[in-house]
Amino acid sequence: MRNITISLDEVTASWARLQAASRGMSVSRLVGELLQSQMHAGSDYDEAMRRYLAKQPVTLRATRQRYPTRDETHDRARLRR
Repeated sequence: MRNITISLDEVTASWARLQAASRGMSVSRLVGELLQSQMHAGSDYDEAMRRYLAKQPVTLRATRQRYPTRDETHDRARLRR
């Protein structure tokens, strides 16, 4: 483990002390876990994006039919018939 020094404004430091105390841990451990959580969230997103971009594009329509216009798509009265 590495030790680092951070500077916090008083409001943030008070919040961190309260959060750490309510969880029964030190402020140092709380900050470490928060940073670790952010690190994993970022890598999970990157992995999901990599898998998504590796997929082949999907053809939406095989025929040459025209797509409906915006007005046709949002015509609520026609949908209720």
